[in-house]
Formats: sequence, structure tokens, C-alpha cells
Amino acid sequence: MAAADSLRARPATLVEARGVSLRWGVCAVAFLVGSLLVGLDIGPVHVGAGSIVDSALSHVPLLHVHSSLGAVERAVIWQLRAPRVVLAALVGGMLAIAGSAYQGAFRNPLADPYLLGVAAGAGLGATLAIAYGAGSGTSAIVPVAAFAGAVVSVVLAYTLGRSAGPARTTGALILAGVTIAAFMTAVQTFVQQQHTQTLQAVYAWLLGGFSTSSWHDVVLAAPYIAVSSVVLILHRRVLDVLSLGDEEAASLGVDVNRTRLIIVLAATAGTAAAVSVSGLIGFVGIIVPHTVRLLVSTSYRAVVPLSLVVGAGFLVLTDVLARTVLSPSELPIGVVTAFFGAPFFAVVLRSSRTMR
Repeated sequence: MAAADSLRARPATLVEARGVSLRWGVCAVAFLVGSLLVGLDIGPVHVGAGSIVDSALSHVPLLHVHSSLGAVERAVIWQLRAPRVVLAALVGGMLAIAGSAYQGAFRNPLADPYLLGVAAGAGLGATLAIAYGAGSGTSAIVPVAAFAGAVVSVVLAYTLGRSAGPARTTGALILAGVTIAAFMTAVQTFVQQQHTQTLQAVYAWLLGGFSTSSWHDVVLAAPYIAVSSVVLILHRRVLDVLSLGDEEAASLGVDVNRTRLIIVLAATAGTAAAVSVSGLIGFVGIIVPHTVRLLVSTSYRAVVPLSLVVGAGFLVLTDVLARTVLSPSELPIGVVTAFFGAPFFAVVLRSSRTMR
């Protein structure tokens, strides 16, 4: 009896992990705010961080702050740059927090938001919309088609994975995701070969970017990302329990299959919404959570919320690089994240034996 009590006490002690300290919370928020200011300021029309802050505060009731910006500068900041910066922050935060959730739910440090075929499904949906879309209306159809493709892909992967039986759910889900992704990619390639005139548009979407972002895109994706992020943050403590293993988590009273399903659904829905308005942007879900682990804590009580904040700032700065490195041309943001992410992924792969 004493041995059993000791065994139960040991994982419970491990679960009582440290959350986000005030110092790291302030640093993360400061990083995000600084990234937003840089994203709003950098461009052909220089405004200055102080003027941007004054302009933002001038819209807050009861503050009576006067903005020094002219009509043209206001239009550049709030109609051109702000939607792009806000959307990049939403997408970056969602991809990062989804990556941390997948890594905890599947106990795999290399898991990313596209694990269950989200990317392949979204790519197929976007390809079908571009190839068969009706002219000028295609741009409005692409996000909806990409979201639908991502959801269908994950539903198929989860159904296939669950058919292997509850005892092998985790590994089977990953293999099912790979299988569905391969099938979706094959169909996408077939469609591309039948409509070669759309290849440029398809590849432009697949490489990701925010050059055509609008407030409509922000409104379209924000509700899904907000709800998904809240669900994942509320489950951050449970992710710490799942990291101990399914048997230990079940002994502590966690319904492992139900909890994993909720986490996966929330992360997938948010990722699908993010991908539908940004294209496929890789490695964010690997770089940000592991950076937080290295600098702050391995506890998901810290990793999940900090990944949301830091991921938002990271993708905003990455987008700044994408639009300035080859100015006046733009580099696809997927290329920039891959440039940083591929070496980082190699480092994580080499150290994955010791990382949880």
C-alpha cells in the first residue's frame, strides 16, 4: 500500500509544475508589443513608433489623445499595414500554441500543427478553389475551401486512426495523418497537372503570405483562433498530466481519450482557420514552443500561454523580413520560416531523446 501511495505521489509531484512567472510574462508581452510596433512602422512610408501609439490611443474613448498623423499616413497604417500585422500575429500565435498542444497530447517533441494532414487538406482545398474557381470570385472562395479541406483531412485521419483501437490511438493517429496527407497531396498534384495555368497561383498560396491581407480576413479567422486558444490554455495543466503517460494520467482521474480528442479538435480547428487565410507556413509550431522550453520551463503551464504570445510576435517579425529583404518585391513567408526552421528542426531532432 505504501509503495502504491508513493507511486501515485510521484507523478502528482511532477505535475505540480511551475507556471508563467511575472518576469517572463512581462518579457513575452513586451516582445509582442515591440513586434507589432515594428510591423506597423517598417515600410516605404516611415511613421515612427510614437506617432503610431498616439494614433492608436486617439481612438480610445475618454483619453483625448491627439494624433499627429495625416490622412495618408493613417490610411497606410490602419488600412494597409494593420490588417497584415494583426493577421500575422493571430496566425503565428495559433500555429505556435497548436504546436505545443500537439507535442503534449502526442508526447512527441517533433509534432507540429500539420500532424494530422491539416496542411495537405488545406492545400488540396485551395488548389481546387483556384483551379475551378470562377474568375475574380476565386479569392473569396480559397479560404473557405482551404478550411473545409483541412477539416475533412483531419476527420478522415482521426477516423482511420481510431479504427486501430484505443490501445494504439496515439501512434495510429500519427500514421493515419501521414497516410491521409499522402493521399491529399497526390490528388492535389493530379489537379495541378490538369490545370497547369494555375500553378503560379497555387504555389503562391502554398508558400504562405500576408500581402493581400484585409480586415475581412482578420474577422474571418479571429473567432476560431480565439476559441481554440482559450480551450488549449484551459487544458495546459492536463497537458502536463498527459506528458507523464496515458496510464499515469488515467490513474490521476483523467479521461485520456476524451481529453486528447478535445485538445486535438481545438488545435486543429484553430490551425485550419489560420491556414485558410495565410497559406502554409511551416516550422512555427516547432521553433516557438521549443524556444520557450529552452528559455523558460518545460511545463505546459508555461509553454502553452507563452507560445501563443511569443508565436504572435515571432511571425510578425518574420513577415517584416519577408517584405523587406527583397524590397520592393516580397519573399514568401514560408521560405523565411523554413530558412530558420530547418536548422532548428535538426537540432530538436538530435536532442529529442532528452526532450519531452
